[in-house]
Amino acid sequence: MADSPTIERVTALVSPILADLGLDLYDIDFGAGLLKITVDKPGGVNLEAIALATRLINREFDHSDPVPGKYTLEVSSPGIERPLRRPDHYTRIIGATVNVRLRDVTNESRRVQGVLIAADDHGIVVRSDEAPHDDRSIPYDRIDRARTVFVWQEPAKGAAPKKSPAAKKPNTPNKPDTPSMEVSA
Repeated sequence: MADSPTIERVTALVSPILADLGLDLYDIDFGAGLLKITVDKPGGVNLEAIALATRLINREFDHSDPVPGKYTLEVSSPGIERPLRRPDHYTRIIGATVNVRLRDVTNESRRVQGVLIAADDHGIVVRSDEAPHDDRSIPYDRIDRARTVFVWQEPAKGAAPKKSPAAKKPNTPNKPDTPSMEVSA
């Protein structure tokens, strides 16, 4: 979260609302007329929680007007491949696969991808996919951008694929069992 008076005002207003809903304030980003509030909770956040948070935050902003000028409010979850900006973002996901882009690189690779094995207030340690016996310590001030990486799991050998209810063959028109609706004006 960038330090600015607007971000500080928004944080002060939304933090108690989110706490009451059992949600964590993951991040706030404000720029180009977009105020993006990212929320999370252990186990993930669902659409109903996001919708309720949006309504309550909108109501509070109607009374307090914390953002100057016109803007669009977006409340969302961080998603599967979430951006990592603060130390607490990293400490929450130890054991996950991350992709890190470094700044000011001289003789080393600009990108590091691997499993995050440690994080503290000073930096992170990543066990590289390319060199699994070479753990890289990276101070936060060397990180340009970072995000989690979703790793697809292959189904177990011999396991039958699950059938989705959406995979059923839809009813086709002109069949007697197809429901129809007539509208009269």
